[in-house]
Amino acid sequence: MELLDAILGAGGGRVLQQLSGQHGLSTDQTRSALEQLVPNLANGVNRNVSQAGGLESLLGALQKGRHGDYLERPEKLTDEATRQDGNNILGHLLGSKEESRRVAGEAAQNTGLDAGILKSLLPVAATLVMGALSKQTAANDNPLGNLLGGPGDLLSGLLGGGGAGKSTGTDVVSMLGRFLSK
Repeated sequence: MELLDAILGAGGGRVLQQLSGQHGLSTDQTRSALEQLVPNLANGVNRNVSQAGGLESLLGALQKGRHGDYLERPEKLTDEATRQDGNNILGHLLGSKEESRRVAGEAAQNTGLDAGILKSLLPVAATLVMGALSKQTAANDNPLGNLLGGPGDLLSGLLGGGGAGKSTGTDVVSMLGRFLSK
């Protein structure tokens, strides 16, 4: 399963409907916006994971946080706490407000949607990215072990394949990069 598909299909499509209503967009417009924003956020995850301690940091955040709630309870997407969490996630993934503005501006050019709406949607999209990763991690009994290889391998499952066998940290980063770039 790809990251974007996990988000778009969350809650039987309720996440997409919630975002559409919240931002005054059609579901097609919201889908288009997410198609632009999610790959940029995924690239941020990939950059962070490739840094020293990044993989451990991501796993810690996925295990400690309740990010999966954002996919299970789309009504939470309107909460101010969700926006704050999303802005914190954006700080980690994109690094600066300027980069967030650039991502929103690029998405606006590619979709024809208002950049202000995309700036508003970006923190929520960041919570959904973490939510999708968190839900997949929670589906495994031993997230770190399953992430690193063997039957039920987290990253291979996200990539749509079977277990990856014994992986090194470099292999994990490479696999995560392929998944997140889709």
